[in-house]
Amino acid sequence: MRSIEALTPQAGSDDPAGLREVDADELARYAVDPGHPWWRRRSCVTALTGRVPEPYVPELIARIQDPADTAEVRRALLDLLSDRAELLPWLRHEDRASDASYGMAAAFFKARGLLGDLSAARELATLAASPWRHTRDTGDAGLDGLVDRYGAEVVLAELGEDRPEDREFRVRTRYRAGEDVTYALADPDRRVAHLAHTLATDADRLRACLDEAPTPEAKVWAACALHRLTEDRAEARAAYERLGRPRVEVEGLDEELRGAIVQEYGPGCERPSDPRWRLEAVCAEPPPGPDVDDLLRRATAALTAAGPAPKPPVSCGDDNQQGDGTYYVIEAGGDRLLLSTLGPFVTAAEPLPEAVVRQLVSAGFRWIDDETGALRVTDLCVYYFGAREPLTVGELLFYWQD
Repeated sequence: MRSIEALTPQAGSDDPAGLREVDADELARYAVDPGHPWWRRRSCVTALTGRVPEPYVPELIARIQDPADTAEVRRALLDLLSDRAELLPWLRHEDRASDASYGMAAAFFKARGLLGDLSAARELATLAASPWRHTRDTGDAGLDGLVDRYGAEVVLAELGEDRPEDREFRVRTRYRAGEDVTYALADPDRRVAHLAHTLATDADRLRACLDEAPTPEAKVWAACALHRLTEDRAEARAAYERLGRPRVEVEGLDEELRGAIVQEYGPGCERPSDPRWRLEAVCAEPPPGPDVDDLLRRATAALTAAGPAPKPPVSCGDDNQQGDGTYYVIEAGGDRLLLSTLGPFVTAAEPLPEAVVRQLVSAGFRWIDDETGALRVTDLCVYYFGAREPLTVGELLFYWQD
């Protein structure tokens, strides 16, 4: 039989079927030894699923309880031993809150949920409402454990409805039971309303909500949900007209800039966004798609006419050596021009000579000055370095994310 090392030649590359054939005692001995690479140990833990050798349980638990051990191994062990009731007093101890190892706090709550600890329900609901997928999955798993043990009604009663995350859990629970969730389109928290709009499944009920929903915003959510369900743009536009073409007004944001920004960011804006941005992205006539190659050629020609020969354009991802975004960089002399891929918009981190700006404007480009670039696009939330908040025109036109 191949050795554990041969079955796990490098991090991220293992043979799960082969590891399942290794003797459980051998896997457990390997897993509890911190001297082995953590990724091999984690693979061994996974391979022990359903066949944990009882004599090794105390040592496996000791690895969970050692804050100096690798978090990835400890989390895998918590999943492996999710039926060991003797873990619960330790998991509930106040000292767990001081364990700063990555992901462990969430893993402790998940384990408590799987072990039937109702007192973890509130924290699990908070995790399940996270914008981060892995955190949501952790919270959902713990809540599922509680539901499996006590039933949904008991968990719902434990949570109540005061917090948005508790109401999100209620929406998900009703959806899983095949019940209507359109009531939540009127929730005062947009995260809850957004969840309801992604889970609504009754097109006729949504059509009725266009008239019957209790708030104007709920009606917009209903129109968004209807389009998400049917993908019928004509019907969405009819609903848009019926609702009075609702949109978020932003002082100073003209139609050219608005059109480019709405088409790029409206469809996938983050959960706290005003739903009017989503509906406008579906229903407004999109601006002509820019020919980025043509824009780059024209900008290069304009810079050449204005002064030193520019270097070849570089995407923002290449310029930052990672990531991607919505602009190119063109260097000329000591200047760095930023050219948006959303339209004929240009700017620079440092002021450019007036002659260069005039040449670019003559070539059909729009110069985005500091005042215009600083306009904040209200209630259009976009992911940006961990945050999900409204950004400025400059940040949206010249966006980069690693």
